[in-house]
Amino acid sequence: MKPVKVIFAIFLPPVAAFMQVGVSVHFWVNIILCILGFVPGMVHALWLVLTDQKKK
Repeated sequence: MKPVKVIFAIFLPPVAAFMQVGVSVHFWVNIILCILGFVPGMVHALWLVLTDQKKK
């Protein structure tokens, strides 16, 4: 499932963030980062997926 999340993190960062942590603070931060610029949102989503962050 991780390779799928990485692909989503590259092309649709909010979807990857949602799949990883659900509707949490990290998801909303990712939405804001994507609005400010696609690359920061992508980096944040990749960080969530690759460090295996979980919903808190």
